[in-house]
Formats: sequence, structure tokens, C-alpha cells
Amino acid sequence: MDAHSRGRADDIDPADQWVLNPDTGNYELRLNPSGQQSGGAGNRDSGSAAGSAPRRATPPRQAGRQSRRTAPQQPSHRDVPAQRSRRSGAGQEALHGPPQPGRRKRKPQKSRKRKALIWTGGVMAFVLVSGSVGAYLLYEHFQGNIKTVDVVGGTNGSTANQAVNILLIGTDKRTGKGNEGYGDKGSVGHADTNILFHVSKDRTNATALSIPRDLITDIPDCPTKQPDGSVKTIPGTQQVRFNTSLGQDGRDPGCTMATVKKITGLKVDHFMMADFNAIKTLSTAVGGVEVCVAHPVDDKESHLKLPEGKSVVKGEQALAFVRTRHSFGNQGDLDRIKVQQQFLSSLIRKMTSGDMLTSPTKLYKLADAATKALTVDSQIGSISKLKSLALDLKKVNPKNVTFTTLPVLDNPAEKVHATVVINPTLADPLFSMMHDDVSLTEVKQKANAAKSKQDALLKGTQAAASDVRVKVLNGGAVAGSAQTTLNWLQNTEGVLKSENGGNYQPDLKKTILKYAPNQADQARKLADMMGLPAAAMKPGTKDAVGLTPMTLILGADFQAAGTPITAPTKAPKDIPQTHADKSVCAK
Repeated sequence: MDAHSRGRADDIDPADQWVLNPDTGNYELRLNPSGQQSGGAGNRDSGSAAGSAPRRATPPRQAGRQSRRTAPQQPSHRDVPAQRSRRSGAGQEALHGPPQPGRRKRKPQKSRKRKALIWTGGVMAFVLVSGSVGAYLLYEHFQGNIKTVDVVGGTNGSTANQAVNILLIGTDKRTGKGNEGYGDKGSVGHADTNILFHVSKDRTNATALSIPRDLITDIPDCPTKQPDGSVKTIPGTQQVRFNTSLGQDGRDPGCTMATVKKITGLKVDHFMMADFNAIKTLSTAVGGVEVCVAHPVDDKESHLKLPEGKSVVKGEQALAFVRTRHSFGNQGDLDRIKVQQQFLSSLIRKMTSGDMLTSPTKLYKLADAATKALTVDSQIGSISKLKSLALDLKKVNPKNVTFTTLPVLDNPAEKVHATVVINPTLADPLFSMMHDDVSLTEVKQKANAAKSKQDALLKGTQAAASDVRVKVLNGGAVAGSAQTTLNWLQNTEGVLKSENGGNYQPDLKKTILKYAPNQADQARKLADMMGLPAAAMKPGTKDAVGLTPMTLILGADFQAAGTPITAPTKAPKDIPQTHADKSVCAK
């Protein structure tokens, strides 16, 4: 018989079988019935009239064994319940009589919040007590909170064994009570706040990339699913604000996901979207979020009023904090993004604090607020899928979550700067780092890489460019890449002993360089020219004969001749960073 069947056999509340372990902060299943701890009480009850002396309290497990041994010789005058009955407590005294002398009165239940839920480490990481009617109803309650959109694209299936990219979208739609004064009147809900949350494959770190709403970019053609099940393609537009990737012309969040992919080269697996109410309800559910300002704030437009230093904000004040544009920096959207990153970092710290994770009541409020506030893609649009995703992502330590902003420049086409454009000099290395899972933090996710044999292949003497012999093949790069690389090698780098080998099958995801042991100096030179990573080096076991060339196969990771394939080991100095475990004061 399983645990739940045992619990239900005597009309026992299953929640009473789950006990908070103060050492771990988790609820654990205890199948030892509490009533057996009182077995000795029956003996005392029957023997008290004889004036027997009080005995030392017996530990619970011993008491249970003792009661089973002694019960046949000293039958109890009444049945002691094993655990709390579902019946009203009002009838307990009538059923069992008044409390007996020498017996400690049972303390009243502190809370019934855990009747349906067993909370463990993650915010949404909970499992339901099967067989409990209350649990089923609560499951249905949370499930009913979730709103979904079926988008084209994204990932169908588990992302547990791969890097995952989640797009967080905050819209400017005036939905919800009290939000009439925010955002643009009549807005269909544009992409006002946008954060691409990239979590590394090994779950050691995460990068949260904010994308300015006023970024000028191209929005690609976007297939959208219609209510009748058909698919309608919304034509793309060129050189428009990023925020119009949502809402404009009927675009759904899938269009914003496609636009982010076009900008960064990273496939977006899922999206989570919220309106103004999300900040108000989540900040209230966690009991307030601590923020810090470097100077007193009294903003008449956002109604934000804070003293210098640290404050705790929630509800309307929390929303005002993330919405204000006139209190910090240059009073523009880029400075508002910094404030939003500070707020989210603090919210993460609060949500992952021990006080929050060990309180069923607080977690219930947070889960209820979160499921009501969010709209997600249909692939994660259920409690079980959100739970699995949360359990997976909670492995990332907050100290290894880095917030940064897409590097941009003022739009050169404008006299009065209102929009921005991408700064490719800084953005491209950042995209490359995210693509290759290179952390922006000090996490040593590849601690032994410097000592590996692969890295040793790049160390040593290099041949002269004129002595390098190589055949270039296209194995998955853009059409024509082999010829453009050959032209670059010969005309720019002086590698005259090079040739075009045509196409290579099957296509490769990664560029590789095959060479013989006696060509190692040539391989190191070519790798240095092209920025090949150590993993691309594929040495053979037999020396090359005569004028045999090396073989360079350009994979899908190849971008252009002269563009290094190796991801930078750290972000450019000019990229601002905020770490989720650090408190920063807005200036």
C-alpha cells in the first residue's frame, strides 16, 4: 500500500504526513502515525486510578513499539486516533473525554496552507499530494491562472540538456485595475521591456540581456497562429522600433522571438510575458523588494518618492520605480533599463531567500501571483511544465546571473536622438559569448581547459604564411564561403598555396581543420589567422607526404573571412554589467 493509501485509510488528512525538516527547509513524508506516540497514554489512562507514578516520556518511535507490545496486556478504554481526523475539532472532547492529567495538550495546527502543496527549493518547484481533493482543486486553481499563446517557433520538448533562451517581455498595455495612467493610451501591447535570459547548458551561469525598446532594427516576416488554427504571415518591416515587433499589425510574441533571433543569432526557446500588474502583484507577494537610490527621488510623473539610500517598495511604488524615466541618469530608456535590472536582481535575491523558500504560505502567494501575472507560450503552458523548467533553472546561483544591455549607439540618422542602433564592435563579441556559453561572471565552467591537450595544440612555433598549404571546403557555412575565404587568405594573408575544395558532406555545426603531425606549425599559423578555437584542431596520426595540403572545413559557426570563430573569454570592458547577488544604488 502506498503512502497516500495508508494516510487515507482512517480518514487521515494527507497533509499531516508531511513535516517541515528545519535542517533542510523541505517538507518530508513521515509515515509513522502520530497517534502511536500516544499509545502509552492509554496505559496511563487506565492505570492512573491505581495511583501509579508518572513515567518519563517515551520517544515517538519507542512509544509506538511499546504500545504495540503492551496493548494486549493493558487494553485501552478508548481508541487513540493515529492522526488528525477530517471531522470538526468540536467533537473531539465528546469523543475522547477531557484532557487527561499528566498528558500535554496537543497544540493547534499552525496552518493549513500545506494541505495541498509540498514546497521544495524552487519558486514554482512543487509537487501535489496525489489523492487529495484539496490538492486537485489547488492544482486546478493554479492551472486556471495561466494564460498561453500558441506561437510559431520556439522549442517543443525538454531543454534540460541544452542551453536555454527565454524571452521576458513586459508590455505597455493598460490592462488591470489601476493601470489606466500607465503606458500609451489605446496601446495594443507593444514590447516595452525585453530581456533575453540565456542559461548555460551546464546551468552554472546565466546572462540576462536587455534589449532597448527604441532600438532601430528589421522585423522579419512572422507566421502567426489564428483562432481557427490557420497560420497567417505578417509581413516584415525594415528599420523600425523594436517594440513594434509585438502588437503592431497583429504580431504575437512569436514575432518578438523571431526578431530577437535575427538580432542575436540565438534561437529563443520560450517566452514569458507580463503587463503592469505583474510588478505590482509579484512585489507584493514577496513582501516588498529592496531598492537603493543614490539621491532622494520625488518624480511627479511616475509618483515615485523615495529617500536617499535603501527602501522597500511594493505594489504601485514598485511599478513606479521600474517605470520612471526622469529620476536617474540622462532620463532616457537606457538608464531606466539599469533601474529595472537592479529591481529584478533584488527580486531574484528575495525569491531565492531561505525565508521565502521555507514558507508554504509565502510560496503559495508567490505562485498564485506569478501564475496570474504571466502569459507564456503553449509549450510551457501548464503547471507541470513550469515546475520542470523552474527545477532545472533554479540550479543557477544568483551570484552567477549577470544583467547587461545590448550595446548601442545613438541613431546617426537623427538630429534629435530618440532611437538607437546596434554597436557591432561590442555586440558581436557579446553574442558570440552567449552562443558559446561563455559566462560574463567569474564562473570557471571550463576550469581545466587551459591544461587540456586541445589548448596545447595552439602552442608552439608557427610556419610562415607562404608555407601554409590548405584546401578550403564549405561544410555548412553560407554559400560561397569557401571562395571568399580563399580570396581573403591569398590576397590579405599571403597564403598563396591554398585552393577551393568545393562543398563537403555532411554539413558540420563547427568548423574544423584536419592536418598531419608534420603540418602542426602550418595549422597553428592558420588557426591564428582565422581565430580558430582549440577544439577545431583535428590532428592526424600519420605525416603528410609531399605537397599534401591541410583540409579546412567551414561549418555552420563560420561567419565571414577574418571574423574569429573563437568566442571571447570575457566581455569587452565597455559593456555594463550588474550581478544578481549585488545591491546597486540607482544614480
